[in-house]
Amino acid sequence: MMTDTIKTLGVMIDCSRNGVYTVETLKTMFSLLAKMGYNYVQLYTEDTYEIEGEPCFGYLRGRYSKADLKELDAAAQACGLELTPCIQTLAHLSGVTRWPQYHDCTDTGDILLAGEEKTYALIEKMFAACAECFTSRRINIGMDEAHMVGLGKYLDRHGYESRFEILLRHLNRVAEIAERYGFSPMMWSDMFFRLMSGGEYYCASGTIPQAVKDLVPKNVSLIYWDYYSTDRSHYDQMFRAHRQFDNPVLFAGGAWSWSGFTPANRFSIRANEAAMRSCLENGIDDVFITCWKDDGAECSLFSSLPSLFAAAQFARGNFDGADIARKFRALTGIDMETFLAADDVDLHGGELQNPSKYLLYSDPFLGFLDRTAIGTEPETFPKIGKALSAGAASRRYGYLFRTLMALCDVLEIKATLGLRTRELYRKGDKEALSALIGEYRELERRLETFYRRFREQWDRECRENGFEMHDIRLGGLIRRVRHCRRMLADYVCGKRASLPALEEEICPYAGCADGKAVMNNDWLYISMIKPRT
Repeated sequence: MMTDTIKTLGVMIDCSRNGVYTVETLKTMFSLLAKMGYNYVQLYTEDTYEIEGEPCFGYLRGRYSKADLKELDAAAQACGLELTPCIQTLAHLSGVTRWPQYHDCTDTGDILLAGEEKTYALIEKMFAACAECFTSRRINIGMDEAHMVGLGKYLDRHGYESRFEILLRHLNRVAEIAERYGFSPMMWSDMFFRLMSGGEYYCASGTIPQAVKDLVPKNVSLIYWDYYSTDRSHYDQMFRAHRQFDNPVLFAGGAWSWSGFTPANRFSIRANEAAMRSCLENGIDDVFITCWKDDGAECSLFSSLPSLFAAAQFARGNFDGADIARKFRALTGIDMETFLAADDVDLHGGELQNPSKYLLYSDPFLGFLDRTAIGTEPETFPKIGKALSAGAASRRYGYLFRTLMALCDVLEIKATLGLRTRELYRKGDKEALSALIGEYRELERRLETFYRRFREQWDRECRENGFEMHDIRLGGLIRRVRHCRRMLADYVCGKRASLPALEEEICPYAGCADGKAVMNNDWLYISMIKPRT
């Protein structure tokens, strides 16, 4: 069962979460990945690719034209890489389902309507576009996290049916279409496990009924994805669970770059080391590493280079940290420790958390996450910023370090601003509040600098489409900070009798102890714009 090395090693690049990387950015990444030892790339495009006769598919999203995809396919081949389409054929299609033109084939939310012929006509067009633009005949058809399948328009039309059976019927239709175009499909495996085990994916116990295994098309490979565990035995158990199916099994690990502006390379390296050891032990020789970009693609694509490089070394059986670091410097010209310092902006401490994002966007008067910053020392972020300065001089990657240094400058003030404002207000210390107003003004200036740095990073890597989200987010933040400053000034000089928002007690977040950072990557929720869903 054991294998010496991973034979098929890839990277999945997310081009759908607001950031659509330029053709030149992807060519640069292809070259780096080939030098690392990867041999294929999955291009994750939910709706960001051109489909003939469907002008609203990828509308206003910076989609790739057919010419773009053909150019990328040729560029990948020139580097010795296979470029594989990675699409969605059931859920994660909010960019499509928002438009009235697709309401007839929408079940609910971002999920297509299974059993509807208009749905399969659309999916056929997806395959036709991929067949024309990619030389590879491997394709990732998605189908992950369709938690509400069969519970919207499908339920209205047909009444309640087993969602597992709905998924299998839909999968069989999609697999038939794939076969007509000569594709060998793969799909994320979580929906099989979730629908059989009450929503749980990482559940290695239990037996999959033979009747279910018989219904899964034999031409579909199953992707076990896992980005969370550093325990090798966990992966061993999940591989055993997947082997109950009579289908080929792939593994997808993660290069954490999807929880804000900073990567989590140290955690990714530990998790991928455990996963790769398990893959080698269990004879899993088809592996890829995902670079998701949830909630806005805020993190530079190249910030994950340490994770990607280490994973490629692990896949070849090299687990010598010193040797990996030496080879990384030879490739990038930067010490791995300098790159890893980017993690520290989120104060990881070995855990997955993202205070740099939620404290950036936390409302100065309504910061329900502020208590997680209790105990943060004033010098914390200046120290981190100084450590990052070693990478800022890099001609190739300096811009991403400068972005994070500017973020540290912001957080030096912003991380505890809400806490300090509330404390001084509740003490009735107008003199100290008057002095604090100057920090609000300085924060506005630093936010403008951070905006410019982040805009530079975006322009270096991504198409223009998608940045409108960050104009709104950061522009709104700057405006809100200014408004809070003016309210404080009015209170200090007696124009306002009180600031009711500062009189309300802030509750501990989700029962967490004060000073304990958490993971929250939903800007709408952080900003108090919508309830968490």
